Amino acid sequence: MILPIVAYGAQVLQKKCKPIDADYPNLEELIENMFETMEGAQGVGLAAPQVGLPIRLFVIDATPFSDDEELTEEERTALAGLRKVFINAEIIEETGKEWDFNEGCLSIPEIREDVSRKPDIKIRYMDENFKEHTENYSGIAARVIQHEYDHIEGILFTDKLSSFKKRLIKGRLNKISQGKIDTYYPMRFPTIKKKRR
Repeated sequence: MILPIVAYGAQVLQKKCKPIDADYPNLEELIENMFETMEGAQGVGLAAPQVGLPIRLFVIDATPFSDDEELTEEERTALAGLRKVFINAEIIEETGKEWDFNEGCLSIPEIREDVSRKPDIKIRYMDENFKEHTENYSGIAARVIQHEYDHIEGILFTDKLSSFKKRLIKGRLNKISQGKIDTYYPMRFPTIKKKRR
């Protein structure tokens, strides 16, 4: 089932998420729905807060990048079939010289900006069967994971932009949070003003 994606401005996108255990209700169905939602929106990653849940869960499918002819054959091979579930993830280290790459986000449609990140990561996480893994990723794969990991830490890619860039896109961000945008996938927009009782 395709879930509505929470738009920029929602509080759930600004909170550090809580770990879950294997007894989390309907987890298998949630993971399946998250993959379906991500694919329906033509994304390469989706974190639980983006569907309104403040839990440490995200899914990725970096396969679309494996067609990028600007990447080396080795990089394309590493991305082909990289479809994973990350539960209770913790990035242990980020290393290397920072590099810029143009990022977007399903919660912030139609805005893309260059974001600087380190190229190599080591991450510890549980898979959908709650088996623990510690793995290393580089390049685009690391970046996709870092972007989704930021979501479970309550960080958006726009938080990493310079003050100048943030000022330039402020009006567009406000329009997104108010629902003044057309998307081809379902979204949920935060209430701007709450009525007082």
